[in-house]
Amino acid sequence: MEFNVKKLASDAGVFFSRAMQFTEEKLGQAEKTELDAHFENLLARADCTKNWTEKILRQTEVLLQPNPSARVEEFLYEKLDRKVPSRVTNGELLAQYMTEAANDFGPGTPYGKTLIKVGETQRRLGAAEREFIRSASINFLTPLRNFLEGDWRTISKERRILQNRRLDLDACKARLKKAKAAEAKAAAEHELRLTQTEFDRQAEVTRLLLEGISSTHVNHLRCLHEFVESQTNYYAQCYQFMLDLQKQLGSSKGEIFSGTFVGNAESASPAAATSPPAAAATLPAVPTIPVVPTIVGVPNTVAEGVLNPNEVKPPASGTRRARVLYDYEAADSTELALLADEMITVYSLPGMDPDWLIGERGNQKGKVPVTYLELLS
Repeated sequence: MEFNVKKLASDAGVFFSRAMQFTEEKLGQAEKTELDAHFENLLARADCTKNWTEKILRQTEVLLQPNPSARVEEFLYEKLDRKVPSRVTNGELLAQYMTEAANDFGPGTPYGKTLIKVGETQRRLGAAEREFIRSASINFLTPLRNFLEGDWRTISKERRILQNRRLDLDACKARLKKAKAAEAKAAAEHELRLTQTEFDRQAEVTRLLLEGISSTHVNHLRCLHEFVESQTNYYAQCYQFMLDLQKQLGSSKGEIFSGTFVGNAESASPAAATSPPAAAATLPAVPTIPVVPTIVGVPNTVAEGVLNPNEVKPPASGTRRARVLYDYEAADSTELALLADEMITVYSLPGMDPDWLIGERGNQKGKVPVTYLELLS
């Protein structure tokens, strides 16, 4: 107990003397050993690396998990060395709700069928997101975190030791200046030599650690490339999933809406139940252009019969040039297959679905989706 008290008193005395020394240095009343310019640059570079690594790490965590409560939970599991429980992604949860809704509405109804298709795509999006989060955590977050919790802690510890060695060295220099007697000067000079040696040795150790920041940058650069590759794959998967879904919905949209309009007309008019619907007879079995209901007094050239693109004549004005953004495979003979980067002429017809246009390439003609085009002036 007595030893502990003495040690505590000694530590308190050292702390107080160093606090006084810091204050005198700030006021210019005490000598301060300056580090060389190269060493100062290494210190500044290390501090910059640490600060930006922390910011990038935190913001990447926010990107991968926007929910702050979930991030806190994952942090606590990490500190307790326990496995983080598997969490359902938002896309997977939405897919579950859509599938359950389709079962309630009837999976055979147009709405139920569409809910199932969209829900399946949302499930695939959620699975892709889960894989992206896993890959980014392993290949990017973990190396950044290892640097902050490993290498940087070591560097910080050695820097604190170097600071203490520097304070001891300056204190010895001050005592040597104040020494009057020859014996006191000899003792102060001996102590100064020992302190200088310890300071130089610690400065070399710290310098080597600081120069290792270059290797850290190389490692983080590699991790950054892997993060970008994972993110690229994730967005490419999402884009392909949505293109597939859009194509499925586009090919069935006319059929769904046509059936809906006919069904509504039959239920709204008792006479329609006893006589065959004339309008339904004129609709194509597989519609080529999604149609819209005809407004009274406004002619609908698309809804009057089956559209044959080869019989369609371009309007006198209103044609435009368009560049194809992506390859498109025609679903039937009334659509025009597209190749990325080719140029075609496009125009619209009265009553056409705004998601589609008529496209012409030489003697070829057919429907094309607007989302695959860049319209030019």
